[in-house]
Amino acid sequence: MVKLKLSDKLREFVKQDSVFKDKKSMQASYIPDEIEHRDEQINQIAEILSPALKSEKPSNVFIYGKTGTGKTLSVKYTADEILSVSKEAGASVKVIYINCKLKKVADTEYRLIAEIAREFGKVIPPTGLPTDEVYKIFFKALEDAHVVLMLILDEIDQLVKKVGDGILYNLTRINSELSNSQISIIGISNDLMFANHLDPRVKSSLTEEELIFPPYNAIQIQDILKKRSDLAFKENVVDAGVIPKCSAYVARDYGDARRAIDLLRVAGELAERSKSPKVTLDHLDEAENKIEKDRVVDVVKTQPKQHQATLFSIFSLLQDESHKKKGVFTGDVYSVYKDLCSKVGLRPITQRRLSDIVGELDMLGLINAKVISKGRHGRTREIHMGVPTHLIDKIYSMLSKELDITIADLD
Repeated sequence: MVKLKLSDKLREFVKQDSVFKDKKSMQASYIPDEIEHRDEQINQIAEILSPALKSEKPSNVFIYGKTGTGKTLSVKYTADEILSVSKEAGASVKVIYINCKLKKVADTEYRLIAEIAREFGKVIPPTGLPTDEVYKIFFKALEDAHVVLMLILDEIDQLVKKVGDGILYNLTRINSELSNSQISIIGISNDLMFANHLDPRVKSSLTEEELIFPPYNAIQIQDILKKRSDLAFKENVVDAGVIPKCSAYVARDYGDARRAIDLLRVAGELAERSKSPKVTLDHLDEAENKIEKDRVVDVVKTQPKQHQATLFSIFSLLQDESHKKKGVFTGDVYSVYKDLCSKVGLRPITQRRLSDIVGELDMLGLINAKVISKGRHGRTREIHMGVPTHLIDKIYSMLSKELDITIADLD
């Protein structure tokens, strides 16, 4: 049997018919002409930001919701529409979008302000100037521009984790010194508790309006997938049961439309690799296993030891059938966690900090944690498993290895 050279294989790939007609529509950066099932949220965002069309400062707004609930898409869509109408209305509006999770863009206060100033055409070196000087350059550029600036800070919680909330205080204070321009901050976060951890002065000046995006249900995800599928794939390429199954799976565990789109895209890529003319349920199942395994394993492996210890404590409690149904509470987890720390030589954190970690694990989708009130006894979190059943043993085994412990060691 003659072995094909790599260059010949690549030439074969180029000649091969694709199941896709426009793969770009399956990418996270794609903004469709019409956004499904977010009319209410988009209208609310538009109402908050519309004063910019009269050259007035809109309220700052914080937008919360889990990953894949349409937050960024809705904000970008609304901002684009406002920009379009502002030209007709003769209003001077500028939109700057920054993903605060990106390194070398928002990992220091200097870099973030420098990045904003560059959007006004200012040349600022990556390092070397005093941060106060960079603020002065940005302030002058903004004032000279005579604009209403809508600054979208996506994953704003990541910015605060890296540089603290002082930067938000400085940005909100700028308006009191401006005469010709104004700045409005649109913060987007997956962490519903984010604002609770801000300095009270920052919180009072920043969080003027708040919106929460709920997860999508299976029917909504199916509508979204059908629209994207029609754009992305050639006609009659996707088998009839693929989209309903993809929607049901993702809605049950996540309510994450982005994840559903990624899943369908990977299924299409797997179909191409196998030279199949159709995207089938088998391709979807293969994509599901590939994405789920890669995502969960990578997430758990890269967590700090305290996060791994907290997750292990939750998993050990949820092994009990009664706990699986009713869930467990933060106090129960903390008791197991303290015992675990003494066994593995880990310095225990406070229950309050553990509660924050529970919130972070919930945000990552590893658990589902609902805040509930216990009246005069305060608030706690009711915790259930967040990962699919078939991955629990694998994750538990990995955590046992990372921490060098088993449930038996806790008995």
